[in-house]
Amino acid sequence: MTSPADRITELRQTLLDHNHRYYVLAEPSISDREYDALLEELSTLEAAHPEFDDPDSPTQRVGGTPIDGFVTRPHAVPMISLANSYNLEDVMAYHQRTCKLLGNQSFRYVVEPKIDGVAVSLRYENGQLVQALSRGDGREGDDLTQNIRTLRSIPLRLRTDSPPEILEVRGEVYMTRDGFQTLNLERQTAGLNVFANPRNAAAGSLKLLDARLVAQRPLDAIWYGIGETRGISFETHLELLETLKRFGFRTPAKIWTCESADELEHALLELQNEKQTFPFEMDGAVIKVNERKYYDELGSTAKSPRWAVAYKYEPEQAETRLLDITVQVGRTGVLTPVAELEPVLVSGSTVSRATLHNWEEMERKDIRIGDSVIIEKAGEIIPAVVRVLLEKRPADARALPPPTECPACGGPVHRREGEVAWRCENPACPAKGLSRLKHFVSRRCMDIDNVGEELLKVLLTEGLIREPADLYHLAEHREQLLTLERMAEKSVENLLTGIENSKDRDLWRILHALGIPQVGERTAQSLEEHFDSLDALAAANEETLTAIADIGPIVARSIISFFALPENQQHIDDLRETGVNLTRKTKVAPSTESPLSGKTVVITGTLPTLSRDEAKDLLRKLGANVTGSVSSKTDILLAGEDAGSKLAKAQKLGVPVWDETKLREQI
Repeated sequence: MTSPADRITELRQTLLDHNHRYYVLAEPSISDREYDALLEELSTLEAAHPEFDDPDSPTQRVGGTPIDGFVTRPHAVPMISLANSYNLEDVMAYHQRTCKLLGNQSFRYVVEPKIDGVAVSLRYENGQLVQALSRGDGREGDDLTQNIRTLRSIPLRLRTDSPPEILEVRGEVYMTRDGFQTLNLERQTAGLNVFANPRNAAAGSLKLLDARLVAQRPLDAIWYGIGETRGISFETHLELLETLKRFGFRTPAKIWTCESADELEHALLELQNEKQTFPFEMDGAVIKVNERKYYDELGSTAKSPRWAVAYKYEPEQAETRLLDITVQVGRTGVLTPVAELEPVLVSGSTVSRATLHNWEEMERKDIRIGDSVIIEKAGEIIPAVVRVLLEKRPADARALPPPTECPACGGPVHRREGEVAWRCENPACPAKGLSRLKHFVSRRCMDIDNVGEELLKVLLTEGLIREPADLYHLAEHREQLLTLERMAEKSVENLLTGIENSKDRDLWRILHALGIPQVGERTAQSLEEHFDSLDALAAANEETLTAIADIGPIVARSIISFFALPENQQHIDDLRETGVNLTRKTKVAPSTESPLSGKTVVITGTLPTLSRDEAKDLLRKLGANVTGSVSSKTDILLAGEDAGSKLAKAQKLGVPVWDETKLREQI
């Protein structure tokens, strides 16, 4: 019989292996439920046998006790920054200088994406992580060890039986693009300041004093360099990257090797064209001499090494005019100023609106109606006003002061202590009701066909609905519906059918649709895996909730507070009475028998019968991990009509391409 000590050791190693496959290799080999079962078994054994406590256990990744502040420590080897170049002429000049310094000696370059994140150095002694420092001033940095330990893609022990005595690994911690959008949306809904860009969000996350909060942030890291070493050496940069990968680190997913100026220029242009395929924000490329034996010969300037240089892409910006500032009222009452712009093309799409986040942000940037402004897409996703062209400010430009009343209902507004957002406090505000209903019927919530914003406005105006549950009573008002504009017999029938069909949605959809603060689509799906009904979730305590991966104290308390409010309890009871499903349905288990279990799948183009969301749901139920970009780690590309660059890239990488017919044959 296996002893507790042996079982604990076995579980820890098994979970570490699965963590590596999931977070580093993007090749999960078991389902989330199977992983959670192993983690729960380990947690139970560790609680029963505290004598086997180990801070490197997979159960300890959520962070420990909050600290009072960060301690500054010196770098064993300074973290010097790279010199920057901003055009190809600068790069060619760097190439010519390098050739001159090395004479006739042959060498190659390695080109890597330049991640716009936070530079960090990890120190391993005899294979164990003992310290993580920020760059700081290059000579010393803040000790971020406790926060860095929460990043699951970072090995706490090197994956080797023969670790070097000392190895300092250097790289960049970043926030994923998708995670940045979700985090900002959650903060805006909560009335908190939003982050300007993913780098700002990553830096702010790493400076949190409570590692448990850091564990909830969508952070990851790429490692590409070294500091002090003892007991290990590398002849080339390519060898260094391969060794780091073997030791368990995530390294750049794509690099280029170049032997000539022409190849170097081609690599830089190709990387720029592919920058949207990476999950992180990148602001350029890093060019390094591959042969490390030349580093001493090339030497350094006072500020940067001569064996590497950064090539920075200019962010695409555009000038336009701010025609007006409107105010949106969210479903929680948060008032958000929105810039109404003269349409302008930025990063391949026409932009006519941009969020201004809040009045403090507008005041800081001195944004006024009538201004000429520079805009860009924050993370090349969200349109943002970067700055005002003060020299072009017209005499009649005017600022929009904070509201004194809700623009939708005229009700009182105020700013809660510790928040920057102004909120409408009127519980009957129609704009809040409209936002709440729009969210409820949306595709990623209850997915109700034939119910758009304009129809919701009409239904609200006519007094036919006020809360989501009222939608399910519309069949009682068929005659009144027929009197509405553009609502003939067929339209009414389609509307009522779409509403009736939505009663049988998966549990996670109603969890998302309820608008629980801090609970987005992914969190709702995770909750569905752990609770068989809405009532079971409502009865859960903080300890039960925080035991779920990726749910920390803030999210747990938000869930508990939501279900404690009498008005929310009433809304749920009203939905229950209409027959809306509030329990977990029988689902296809993501087992190893599924050909898609653990596979990474990307969807592109238009499928014959499945919408993008339907395809994602189906793949998820079959155990697949659906991502947005094609890489060497992609297992399958599911392609429909008008498949574009993703299809070309998949074919180039040799990724199998399926159509919907093959998908259905396989399952």
